[in-house]
Amino acid sequence: MLRSLFSGISGLRSHQTMLDVTGNNIANVNTTGFKASQVQFQDTLSQVVQNAGGAQAGNGGTNPAQVGLGVKVAGITTNFTQGASQLTGRSTDMMIQGDGFFMVRKGAETFYTRAGSFDFDATGQMVLPGEGALVQGWLAGPGGTIDTNGPVSDLSVPAGRLMEANASTEAVFGGNLKADAAVGTSLERVVQLFDETGNARELALTFTKGAAGWTMSATDGTSTYPTTPLVFDATTGALTSPRTFAVGAVTVDLSTVSGFAGVDTIAKKSQDGYAAGTLESFALAADGTITGSFSNGLKQAIGKLAMGSFTNPAGLSKAGGSLYRTSVNSGDAQIGAAGTGGRGSLAGGALEMSNVDLSSEFTNLIVAQRGFQANSRVITTSDELLQELVNLKR
Repeated sequence: MLRSLFSGISGLRSHQTMLDVTGNNIANVNTTGFKASQVQFQDTLSQVVQNAGGAQAGNGGTNPAQVGLGVKVAGITTNFTQGASQLTGRSTDMMIQGDGFFMVRKGAETFYTRAGSFDFDATGQMVLPGEGALVQGWLAGPGGTIDTNGPVSDLSVPAGRLMEANASTEAVFGGNLKADAAVGTSLERVVQLFDETGNARELALTFTKGAAGWTMSATDGTSTYPTTPLVFDATTGALTSPRTFAVGAVTVDLSTVSGFAGVDTIAKKSQDGYAAGTLESFALAADGTITGSFSNGLKQAIGKLAMGSFTNPAGLSKAGGSLYRTSVNSGDAQIGAAGTGGRGSLAGGALEMSNVDLSSEFTNLIVAQRGFQANSRVITTSDELLQELVNLKR
């Protein structure tokens, strides 16, 4: 049989694969996080008709004569260029700006995805809708601390999550006490403190200007600090004594108080206790930290999304549902937080759209169609030659 007949058949098969890949790309033009694929062709083995000959005395060298035996698909690669951003306004929609993948778990297997359209199930677990895959990350410990060096686990943001009360251990005051204030001037500054169960109480500091200077006393209703003179440095105006003191179990810090003339700005700066609160809303930071807003007016980290990056992302194997699994040629995932180790940052309230370029895909359709037609013409032409050969016997 003619070699051209089988070359044409290989061309039909290869261009059919190109049509299949192009059709799949176009079908997923609106799929969140989809990455388009491209087909690469290469020629098959060539049959040697005449080997190359070396130059000899009186004769020049000759080139090899070979006849190609067709074409085959060398590979189908995934294009991981960034897709366009689509704003959704949903707090659970997350987009990766740069490299990296979200990590999700189905059963005992970990998958990777660029689709950040997350949701919550009835137990508050963050999942991929349709797949039910559990989003992976690090849950916050006491006080909102997150250890990104620890193992990843299922992320959850349950409704009504409780922030436990924290007892006050320190109260900080700062500002200026007017050095030229009139004798008898009295200033009271109050800060709210909390015990272990979140019950509030008030700590009141009373500053009184006497003939010898300012004095201070404090009470929280149970414990008191006796009236004590305040001593300021004559050169710098900084408070030298007492810079700190204790009222019950709370340490009061006055180290930034000054004693210049002109203004009274003494005020409380902070205290480290708070009442219990329940989760009301949450937001996503660019590093993947999920920060909750609680009913006690405070914000605290709930968890952080884990991301994986690969030396060769094109080596990942598509697993359906916009998921990828590792292969022997992708390498193991390098797990870390967003914005570190070459992993991109995250944007909340947005999704990454498909990176399919319709103009290129329709052009590929034309190229594949014409390639298919040309190879089918080779087959019909070869058939005509065979027909002529058969007719020689007439």
